[in-house]
Amino acid sequence: MTTTTAGQGAPMLEMDHVSKHFGSVIALRDVSLHVDAGTVTCVLGDNGAGKSTLIKALSGVHLPTEGTLKVEGEQVSFGSPRDALAKGIATVYQDLATVPLMSVWRNFFLGSEPTKGVGPLRRIDVVKAKEVAREELARMGIDIRDVDQPVGTLSGGERQAVAIARAVYFGAKVLILDEPTSALGVKQSGVVLRYVVQAKERGVAVIFITHNPHHAYMVGDHFFLLNRGKMMENWTRDEVSLDALVRAMAGGAELEALAHELEELGGDVKHAAREQIDHLQAGPS
Repeated sequence: MTTTTAGQGAPMLEMDHVSKHFGSVIALRDVSLHVDAGTVTCVLGDNGAGKSTLIKALSGVHLPTEGTLKVEGEQVSFGSPRDALAKGIATVYQDLATVPLMSVWRNFFLGSEPTKGVGPLRRIDVVKAKEVAREELARMGIDIRDVDQPVGTLSGGERQAVAIARAVYFGAKVLILDEPTSALGVKQSGVVLRYVVQAKERGVAVIFITHNPHHAYMVGDHFFLLNRGKMMENWTRDEVSLDALVRAMAGGAELEALAHELEELGGDVKHAAREQIDHLQAGPS
């Protein structure tokens, strides 16, 4: 990993005109974004928009073909996720990095457990590990009844919360969340969104990757819209309404073009299609 000198008052993380090519396929094209400490930055896009490639470029999995990354004003080049983590960039993926049959406290540390003793007598300090896990989860507002229970017995939202608390405890300055609510119901999504705000309030710069504008708008301070590898929109919260965000995600211009094509259809088919398009463009009632 290489770095250059930082500037004063710089964003926590910047992506400057980054492109990523895989042979002739351009997965990201001239993408720029910035993330400030104590904010939630939402990157929205449908399947195929380039969200996964964006995550991997930020977290050290992929080296950008063009452009630069900066952490607190320092230009960086990550050779691996370990390099990114060393700079305080932690990623919680959709499938999580938890071991279902392992206890909550073991999953909280995952190889970084506190130890006691020296030499051949060195061993995990189980009492301290459980205490730290319990306290840190409580600080995030996470009420786990028993840190000895297998993490697989927790709900999806609770497992996401454990992963978020773990990243914050181990010093994450930037927390990248990959579709954390995509497989969850309303109640469990609410659990995760609450902990996203908790991380923000502790000064972490959160990058919330999602295809759900409703969830994004509940917690977001800044919104970027990614489409086919290009950054199409860049809004602060006071520049965009939820309805506008929903329409942008629904592809308002593309839907209008489709509506004109459907004018050639007749009768009930045209009427039903128009109703669906109007519903998508209008957003939630």
